[in-house]
Amino acid sequence: MTPPRRVAVIGAGAAGLAAAKALLDAGVEVAVHERSGRPGGLWARDDPGGPSPAYASLHLNTSKGRTEFADFPMPRDWPDYPSADRVAGYLADYAEKFALTPFLRLRSTVTSVEREEGGGWTVTADPGGAERYDAVVVANGHNWDPRLPEPAYPGAFAGEQLHAHAYRDAEAFRDRRVLVVGMGNSAMDIAVDASYVARGPVLLSARQGVHIVPKYLFGRPSDATGGALSVLPWRLRQRLAQAMLRLAVGAPQDYGLPAPRGGLFQNHPTISDTILHRLTHGEVVVRPGVERLDGDRVVFTDGSSDPVDVIVWATGYRVSIPFLSARWLGADPEALPLYKRVFHLEDPSLVFVGLMQSTGAALPVVEAQAKLAAAYLSGSYALPEPPEQRRAVARALRYATGRWGRDRRPHMRIDFDAYVADVPKEIRAGRDRFLRGQGRPFTPTRRKETSP
Repeated sequence: MTPPRRVAVIGAGAAGLAAAKALLDAGVEVAVHERSGRPGGLWARDDPGGPSPAYASLHLNTSKGRTEFADFPMPRDWPDYPSADRVAGYLADYAEKFALTPFLRLRSTVTSVEREEGGGWTVTADPGGAERYDAVVVANGHNWDPRLPEPAYPGAFAGEQLHAHAYRDAEAFRDRRVLVVGMGNSAMDIAVDASYVARGPVLLSARQGVHIVPKYLFGRPSDATGGALSVLPWRLRQRLAQAMLRLAVGAPQDYGLPAPRGGLFQNHPTISDTILHRLTHGEVVVRPGVERLDGDRVVFTDGSSDPVDVIVWATGYRVSIPFLSARWLGADPEALPLYKRVFHLEDPSLVFVGLMQSTGAALPVVEAQAKLAAAYLSGSYALPEPPEQRRAVARALRYATGRWGRDRRPHMRIDFDAYVADVPKEIRAGRDRFLRGQGRPFTPTRRKETSP
């Protein structure tokens, strides 16, 4: 009998767990390496050795009906926007429900992934050493390596500076003058939290604006209409959604915020019920971009300045895959071309789950990607020929660049509804190619195992 295909999954967050489940369902042997001490990835905030940026007040910003795994619905009695702790528990329950726990190697940090001559991969982990696998699924996430302003702003600051990744609860800001730099979901949450305990109003600085979408519109979760509208061209969806948003809450400029760059669905909106309330009550005050630091003051681009005790840089994250060399990542991991955002063009036994930026929730996307990866790695699906893969990647990039722009990680961008609908079609197409003897199925190279 042919031995089962053996796959290393790197990461036990939502993406890694979904990949492990799909591979085991397809009869593939799996080992899941997770550097922290529990599954859940970025949601598991109570693991001191883990990479989680989750804070005490963090909740989903997509509704549970649009966030849950299709294979494992969230409890019906949960609120529409569960807390981070609930989501972490949900992922742990997912691992238990589908018997993934025996395949998890916790406190196992992958240090290198190298392709063997002739095929296959050597994965080296600490502890554990080197092991050979037929394929590797990279599911280590991309919201754990903080990005600070580059180059740093001129001047010196006498107070405290921290990245949003280090924020845990508002007590750190009690009776202090706080500046939050950024306009994303974390920036808004942190500004709101701080506004209840800080000394004076919290300052919120941003060079460019974003659309602010409340969690509820007209009595329903604001993303509830997404599936119904997904059949429409995105520009028509944009016009309809922007009209509803203006009717419900007005424009960001009405609250003193800068005008958004681009329309809704072109840049990720900020989802918040509370920031507009704190702005209208003067507990959060808008400032333009930072110009320079000056002792205990921060000078802004309009020439104004304010005394500040602590700066929170809510400036996002780098895409970091430290165990892969530039041979596989190129000069910039954010620009890595992947067929269907899953398969490496040079060697599709190097698979990625979760290396994308979605217009909606992540969990249904990684679940779909995991099933696509498992279909290929189990031998029941054939990829298109390499030239067609490259053409498909080029088409996707042209679309993404036209919609989101060249400086907004266009390689990684996907439309949530379109992508989740497309992947099952691609799985069927790949199975048809396989049955017709066309395309490129996965054929692992077998080698005698050697001890590390």
